[in-house]
Amino acid sequence: TRRSSDLSLDVCVGYARRKKLFPAEQIVCAKTLYNELWAGNLPLTPFDLPEALSRTARTRTTRKNKRLYGRSIEERPEEVLERIVCGHWEIDTVVGHRAGKESVVLTLVEKMTDFYLAIKIPGKDAASVMAAMEVLREEYGEDHFSTIFKTITADNGTEFERLAELEDWGTEVYFAHPYSSWERAQNERQNRMFRRFIPKGTSIDNYSAEQILQFADEMNALPRKLLGYCTPEELFDAFLDQVYSVDKVHVA
Repeated sequence: TRRSSDLSLDVCVGYARRKKLFPAEQIVCAKTLYNELWAGNLPLTPFDLPEALSRTARTRTTRKNKRLYGRSIEERPEEVLERIVCGHWEIDTVVGHRAGKESVVLTLVEKMTDFYLAIKIPGKDAASVMAAMEVLREEYGEDHFSTIFKTITADNGTEFERLAELEDWGTEVYFAHPYSSWERAQNERQNRMFRRFIPKGTSIDNYSAEQILQFADEMNALPRKLLGYCTPEELFDAFLDQVYSVDKVHVA
């Protein structure tokens, strides 16, 4: 059973239609539900649905008084922004109670499928980030890493100062403009969802690596409107099947 805050009203409507949970004539549109929510006619309040409260416009500014650790996002292929090919990722870190003095969570989101990875690492430093990337390379296979991770886009935090080394593995690495988090909007949005499990100010050390992975699994099991009400897990697994099926063809 999922908490009400896990699903937006729009996703509830889309999922119900996709799974045919009710007769079509009995399913109202999401706009009607939101109108009823704000009118106080549902057994919910806007505070039960954080996404209903967080849809605010953000001022987008670009500042350039901080050095880049590699290629600029301006050089990134257009297909990354268009989200038409799997294998393009955004990367970030989620900090806990004492930034720089305890474990943090390294997060990556695949842009086409919204698939989210969350990995507990010892600290917010370059060595911890690179060690985690080594683990991912082993998990997905050295021969397939650059296919699954075609590009990665990061901010200019010092924990990513060595990330460009991944280009030796065949992955292209790009860095957003300084102080421009909106250029990695998907990762920012997913991190806000992740904060439902670990609120700001809470120590990451209170959670095991297995719990962190479980939180990501729960997020990946949620259907999304942008994905045609499929789940990130479904779409990413289909992508992996395509990647690894090449080996089966060669063996045959």
